[in-house]
Amino acid sequence: MKITLGSGPVTLAELAARCNGRLTNSANRQMPVRQICTDSREVDKNTVFWTLPGKKDDGEAHIAEAVACGCPCVVCTTDLSKQQICAIQTSDRIRALLRLAGSALEAINPQCVAVTGSAGKTTTKEFISAVLSQAKKTFKSPQNHNSLIGLPLSLLEMEPQTEWAVLEMGMNQKGEIKALSELVRPEVAAITNIGKAHIGLLGSQYDILQAKLEIFSGLRPNGIFLLNIDDPFLSASAGKNFRTISLSANGRKADFSAKNIRVEPQKTIFDLTWRGGEETDLEIHLSGKQFVYAALFAYATGIYAGVSPEAIRRGLARANPGGLRQAISVCQGVTIIEDCYNASPESMRAALETLDCFCAQGGRGIAVLGDMLELGVQSERLHFQVGECFAKGKAQLLFTIGKESRQIALGAIANGVPANLVFQNPNPGDLSSLIAALQSTVRQGDVVLIKASRGIAAERVGSALKNFFGKRGQGPCVN
Repeated sequence: MKITLGSGPVTLAELAARCNGRLTNSANRQMPVRQICTDSREVDKNTVFWTLPGKKDDGEAHIAEAVACGCPCVVCTTDLSKQQICAIQTSDRIRALLRLAGSALEAINPQCVAVTGSAGKTTTKEFISAVLSQAKKTFKSPQNHNSLIGLPLSLLEMEPQTEWAVLEMGMNQKGEIKALSELVRPEVAAITNIGKAHIGLLGSQYDILQAKLEIFSGLRPNGIFLLNIDDPFLSASAGKNFRTISLSANGRKADFSAKNIRVEPQKTIFDLTWRGGEETDLEIHLSGKQFVYAALFAYATGIYAGVSPEAIRRGLARANPGGLRQAISVCQGVTIIEDCYNASPESMRAALETLDCFCAQGGRGIAVLGDMLELGVQSERLHFQVGECFAKGKAQLLFTIGKESRQIALGAIANGVPANLVFQNPNPGDLSSLIAALQSTVRQGDVVLIKASRGIAAERVGSALKNFFGKRGQGPCVN
């Protein structure tokens, strides 16, 4: 990862002071630095190489490569004074990075929104940012840069005069969100939901809840917690040291309550009741009830930030998570829904519900579902349950990718799906047979859903299908 300092260049001496490091072997203490990278292959004469620890490969093993490419300085734990290499020495490279990001954040002093949860973090972040940017100078952490490394590096890109920062926070273990929240000190905290993603790492949904609740560690006194009261694990999470604003898309009485939800191909429309009155026909350009929650978080944040209801409506209509999240293409009458960014049991079920909405328009549903990763000892049961969910829906054909997804196939067959309508591809490294079977099966009017954890790279299926239709010479796919 390589970033450009949003507030402009700093000298090597200033950089060392801000991260509480010791600058060694520098005859150019006043040399300006504009960029920081964590990959030795990205260095140049204006870029500091910030080495990072890793399970398989430590960045310090690549210091010589970086110096050979003209790197003016490296951040490391090793004492390089005898090697005549300019370095900022620190005992903890990640903590030093957090210190540097904290100094940048303090200098700009925006109001911050912190977003975490098991699923929907990035979509919620994008919706909140789209709403706030209608009236405020808004920064958002890019893509899914939500880790102890990605988020602080992102903060260093923030430009001066930023009024609001919308920041996604992820974790793989306890303590990570606590560190990020204490770095950011948000005005607004949002937890989207508590699902089973990472349950293989943390052990139980209760443990996941406790890790997500660490977001309160840095929440400012009298700050705002946006509470999804439809989530059974979160519903009792109101606190005394901050203001809780409740949200519901299931008809519960809440501060912001969505109703009359209408899911259509390529959009969702809903009405909203809140303390300021009612809004009708709010529209978001994603299909699925699950996205209404992202819109509710965004609407509530917009109201708190002083954005007008008219501007909030405009922001919701313009919000687009992008990437590999529900990218919809129509190719020669075949609708392809690519949702390949990530997958959990909850998001799988939501995607299948969206597929059902498309099928309700008369199309034949085809689901291409791949492994859900990091589910640990519960993986077999949770994959089987996804197969049960498929069997209860309107889709007719099932294709699975990966060894774990064999249980999706078995769950579907055990619940009444004929075995001849299920195609299994246990090796995610070779999708040739699955793609060939899809190409020979798909026909005009079909709707193809492709969803799996990011590690499966299921977007290869969508690319192959679109290339297949393109070679027929009947025009390009339409997004």
